[in-house]
Formats: sequence, structure tokens, C-alpha cells
Amino acid sequence: MPASPQVPDAPELLVLTHIQAIDPGSGLDAVVDIVVEQGRITRVGRDAAGEELRRAGRVIDGTGLWALPAFVDLHAHLREPGEEYKEDVASGLAAAAAGGFAHVCCMPNTKPVNDTRAVTEAILARAAAVGGVALHPIGAITRKLEGHELTEMADLRDAGAVAVSDDGRCVGSSAVMRRALEYARTFDLPVIQHAEDHALTEGAQMHDGPTATRLGLRGWPRVAEDVIVARDVLLAEATGARYHVAHVSSAGAVRILREAKSRGLRVTAEVTPHHLLLTDEAVLGYETACKVNPPLREARDRQALREALADGTIDAIATDHAPHSSLEKEVEFALAAPGMIGLELVVPLLLDLVRQGALPLSRLVDALTRAPARIVGLEAPAIAVGRRAELAIVAPERRYKLEGLRSKSRNTPFWGREVVGSVELTLAGGRVVYRRAPAASTGGAEAR
Repeated sequence: MPASPQVPDAPELLVLTHIQAIDPGSGLDAVVDIVVEQGRITRVGRDAAGEELRRAGRVIDGTGLWALPAFVDLHAHLREPGEEYKEDVASGLAAAAAGGFAHVCCMPNTKPVNDTRAVTEAILARAAAVGGVALHPIGAITRKLEGHELTEMADLRDAGAVAVSDDGRCVGSSAVMRRALEYARTFDLPVIQHAEDHALTEGAQMHDGPTATRLGLRGWPRVAEDVIVARDVLLAEATGARYHVAHVSSAGAVRILREAKSRGLRVTAEVTPHHLLLTDEAVLGYETACKVNPPLREARDRQALREALADGTIDAIATDHAPHSSLEKEVEFALAAPGMIGLELVVPLLLDLVRQGALPLSRLVDALTRAPARIVGLEAPAIAVGRRAELAIVAPERRYKLEGLRSKSRNTPFWGREVVGSVELTLAGGRVVYRRAPAASTGGAEAR
């Protein structure tokens, strides 16, 4: 196959020919030409480019490639400020671009916590200096994530926060959570909950089941997630607020969400790639790369998550990109930090679900684009005339090893595995923010 596309960062004219464009938002699924001029899509259709534009612009032969709306991640940890040795805004956004993302929402558990206007503005200023993928901060629900005193959500929103969350710490107090939902409703801000009853998970290391027993590790019961989701759904109903469940992991939480949605409540949810793909058996051998929060659960939970994503009970896929250095991962299991990276792994890992028939491609694309954008009030990337060019160009049949990633961290059990499906080119904000290096390519498209 020819080499990967080589195009300038800000092409005045970019023409993609004979490419399979897939955009569930507009019902587009066809082989078309796509013309980008001055950062905007100006033509979409069969033979839309024409010979004049083909001669004048930078042309990419899209035969065998897909054009998708660029992705939106609801849940990532970029570690800046405070833990830049694990990741920073520059490396995190570079990883996002390599993964096909045009927008990333970053969680507030930084050091210091993003619980004030000043921290939100500092994160946005850093992202503006880096450029490329758009960064959208999520502010804290409570000061210092301590679960007691509410933050000034109005200030956070005015500074640019798109939601509030105490991610990593559950808001355990029903009274505090009710006040948070009431306050956030005033500004139509979604409240994102890390659903975990900490009294039920104290000292827990992994999912509570036969695998934990075999390993001699203290188990983390499903009910620790379920009881919080159930309580919060009732509070969301009472307040009329927008409530979002982060990284759903249990079949019980899925049942509660399905019932809540059947009654028209303003409840949404996300699931991570690793909870869709792995079970608690991946921890066998005390594999610290598979220690995550919430923990990997059993096969029946994984199946429930897949079915809920397919039928829309779970709205979106979010990476929960959680980089750690070897200092936090290459240690005794009980001491290892939970989390794994994910921004660069979405396409090669989740296309397997499509090939297995577990998830339609259109639903996968929607869960990475329109659905997460809708939850936090962003304009979703789209393949449509007049829209800003935000595209992920994918080679669905490219085989390669997962290595040499742009993230500073390597904490993933998928490192070094052979996978199929790669992001070749990413446009965000009308600019090319990522192109696959030709030296690493074994197939793709050619620009001329």
C-alpha cells in the first residue's frame, strides 16, 4: 500500500477523494470526495472535488480509508498542574490528536485541584499555548474534592468549565449531592459522579469475585457502585438536574440507568474501552496495568455494558485516560495506582467490537462524537458543508504494534500487542494536528 498522507498543518485546500465517509449525525455512509478550504468543509459528495480542485489542492487518495467526525473525550486526566512527570497538557493533547480526538475534557483532580476560576483559566491558557486539540476543563463539585463545601460553580462555568465532578472521589453525602445538583441546575451544568460508596470499598484492590479470592486480594463489590447510582438517580429526579455517571462498570448500574431513562430523567452515562474489553481475570499474575478504578469486573458485567452501549442506555465512550509512571505501576499490587492510558488506543481496540458484531460501527462513531458532545454542550464534529474541519481519517485494515505512543506513560496492558486499525490523520479546529509518520506505516493513503 502507498504511504501515509503528508499534508501541511493548515492547508488552504485539502481534497480527500474516494473515501468512505461515516457520520451517523447526518446519516452519511458513502464513498465521497471531501473538500476542505481555509479550515472548513466546502464540498461533500461523489466526485465533488472536480478536476480543477484536484489540480489546485493537496489531494489524498482515500481508497480503503474512512473519514469519521473527530472524536470527543468526556473523561481524561492530563495531570497538569502538579504531576507533569506522568503527563502534561502538551503530551496529553498530542496523544489525543494521535487517537483521532478534536476535543478533550480534563478532570479536576490535579494539584492544585481545579476548584477555582484561577485554576480553570490557567489550564485553558496552557492549552491555548499548546494549540491543536481543544481542551475543556471540568471543575470540581466540592473544594479540594473533600465532599463538603461546594465550589463556586458560576465562576467555574464562566471561566470555561463544561461540567463539574469530584472524579476519583465520590460525593458520599446525600445532602451535599442534592445541593450540588440544585446549584448546577441553575447553570444547566452536568454533574458527573464517580459512583463509589467508599465505606464499601475501603482497602479493596479489585473486583469482589472468584479471581480476587484466588489472588488473596480484598474485593470491591458491585453494590458499591450500584447504591450510589440508585441514590443519585432519585436526587436527580427530585432536583431536575443533569446527572452523568462516569465509567459505568456493573450490570446493576446499567439496570438502574435503563429504568431512569425509561422515565425520561436527565441521566446519562459513559463507559471506558477497558471495561468493554477486559474482565477481572486480566489481573491474574497481579498485573498492575489492569488495576483500575472502578475495577474490571466479570464477563456478565462486560456483556451488560456492551449491550447497554449498543442500545443507548450508556450514551458515550470515554477513555478515562489515566497516565502513571513506572514509579506508581511497577510496584506491589496493593501499592499500585489505579488507571490506564487510553487516548491513543480507542480505534485499534474498539474496532474489534465492530468486527465481532458486538457493536455497529455507526453506534461506535456516535458514542465517540455526537453523544459526548451533547452531554457537555459542545458542537459535535460533523462531516457537513460549512462545518469546521474536524475529521479522523482511519485505515481500518492497517496492522501494527502498539508502541511508540505520544503519551508520556505506558501503563496499559495492550502495550506491544499487534492490533488492526489506525488513525492516519486528524484535523481539529480546521487544522491538521496529527499525521501518522511514514516510517512507521505499512499502509494508508498518499498525498500528492
